[in-house]
Amino acid sequence: MLVCFSFQETQADTYNEFSIVKIENDTLKIDTSTIKPRHFNDLKETYSDDDFIYERTIENSGWWTRFKKWLSNKFRSLFNIKNAGQASRMTDLAIKIGGILLFVLVVYFIFRAIVNKEGTWVFGKSSDKSIIPVTDIEANIHTTDFKNLIAEAEENSNYRLAVRYYYLWLLKKLSIAEIIHYDVEKTNNDYRNEIEALEVKKEFTYTSYLYNYIWYGEFDVNDEQFDKAKRAFDSFIKSIKA
Repeated sequence: MLVCFSFQETQADTYNEFSIVKIENDTLKIDTSTIKPRHFNDLKETYSDDDFIYERTIENSGWWTRFKKWLSNKFRSLFNIKNAGQASRMTDLAIKIGGILLFVLVVYFIFRAIVNKEGTWVFGKSSDKSIIPVTDIEANIHTTDFKNLIAEAEENSNYRLAVRYYYLWLLKKLSIAEIIHYDVEKTNNDYRNEIEALEVKKEFTYTSYLYNYIWYGEFDVNDEQFDKAKRAFDSFIKSIKA
């Protein structure tokens, strides 16, 4: 009797542990309305404008995209790059560097034009630099009449060119006096080293400084600066005894 009682009591406890599940009705709504089919004609023609092209190809892309694609292919071929993304990044970097270099070159040429007074297209003003060639004069200083050339340059207020002629005239006088041996390829230092007399060397050093300052400086020379240089050259040239 004791065993049976215990078994029945265990069954009762197990039965009480089950929960009752209540099944509700399905709440999904079904659309039973009538569907009317619609027809669209000529869609390709209607939406063929550039605004409706969402997938770009090389053919319908702009020139800049085609250029970058071409450059990227060149990099891939040149450097044997397998990854298209890496080639694209290299292309962007090359374009940026090229743009910076181009900007620097433009700034450089504009600055050079301003300094040298060569910027006709920048300022609408022609250069005041001499258009008279001096190469032939340098090669033939012994047959050149520098007095007339200097007078003509002064009359045109081309003081830089006048100083240039003064310097060549000085070399002519020194060469005739056999103080130097004239050569087109020689420099101021070469001539100064040839001069033995200290006073002549001193005068030549000063006039060479004026010549370098005015001729190679490439800036406007006013009347006062030219008069100072002119007096120095005239005095030195007159002191040379041929």
